[in-house]
Amino acid sequence: MSRSLNTLLSVPFLPFTRPSIDEETIASVAEVLRSGWITSGPKVQAFEAALAEICGGRTVRAFNSGTAALEVALRLAGVGPGDEVITTPLTWVATANVILEVGASPVLVDIDPTTRNIDLKRIEAAMTSRTKALIPVDLAGLPVDRDRLYAIAALGRLRVVEDAAQSFGASWNGQAIGSSGDFVAFSFHANKNLTTSEGGALVLPADIDAGLCERLRLQGVQRSPDGGMDVDVLGGKFNLTDVAAAIGLGQLKRRHEFDARRRALAARYFERLDPDLGLELPPADFNHSNWHMFQPLLPAGSDRAAFIAAMKELGIGIGVHYPALHLFTLYRRLGFTAGQFPHAEDVGARTVTLPLFPAMSDADVDRVCTALTKVLKH
Repeated sequence: MSRSLNTLLSVPFLPFTRPSIDEETIASVAEVLRSGWITSGPKVQAFEAALAEICGGRTVRAFNSGTAALEVALRLAGVGPGDEVITTPLTWVATANVILEVGASPVLVDIDPTTRNIDLKRIEAAMTSRTKALIPVDLAGLPVDRDRLYAIAALGRLRVVEDAAQSFGASWNGQAIGSSGDFVAFSFHANKNLTTSEGGALVLPADIDAGLCERLRLQGVQRSPDGGMDVDVLGGKFNLTDVAAAIGLGQLKRRHEFDARRRALAARYFERLDPDLGLELPPADFNHSNWHMFQPLLPAGSDRAAFIAAMKELGIGIGVHYPALHLFTLYRRLGFTAGQFPHAEDVGARTVTLPLFPAMSDADVDRVCTALTKVLKH
């Protein structure tokens, strides 16, 4: 039996992420299930209130996904057919898909290879008379420079829909992401820093009617005190359940603990990774990032598929977040081509997501680093 297979059989498989759900949260979910009220109700309202407090008292509405929050934000911003929305090609494809969903056209701008976020210096050149909004993405939890972002938006009188799906708990200049700005969309998917199993939330700017947001969230329905009902806008089915909200409320109690542990794990990766391996490490930003993911780039010319397979044989899961989305068939049909966004393509082809989640031990990080050295050197 090979030594690597021995290792695989002797230690538990280490995934790249795993949610931390405690017994108190499990009990709260059971309580909701026993209550008979399992769809949107008092738990959702409590979850929204708790999020609003974190976001500086701003209005927050919960959704069944971060994708839904993004789509509704675009609709509330008045984005529709004939409009253009600028975003990054290095993100989960939902960021661009929602632009298509509302009938607008995605305009992609290459990334800054250092931050791996949208290159703010290139945005103005991509703006046209049809540009209606910007969707910046905080890749891996590292915020886009909000000062420069909003200065650019002001020049073009553009709405901003912050895709903060990965940056709940991150900050900019000491302020929590979501506590300022225009629209801010969070995701609470199972792999996020805070989860509701599936879910999301939208922080609303002061000029937006929360009632309209609620109608877009649930089929456009508005109800009157006498039991009557009307539908005045085309809405979707985007509401969060009380079951999911109960998980979120349990997670919020531990968010500072989770954030601190992620920072400690990221710091240990920087300390333990062998600098001679040829990896390009992410920015060591411990002032702003929430360390949603830890993503080195493999050396140029590496066989990523072989690397992932070799790490899996050693009992370690590796993620890929994300391939450059303009190379997907759907976006090629829209006219995007290989070579258009070279920085996004390079990072998208070489990035690997290492295990990082609060339940990991320091020894787990050491184990990943040892395996990396074994695989990349041999």
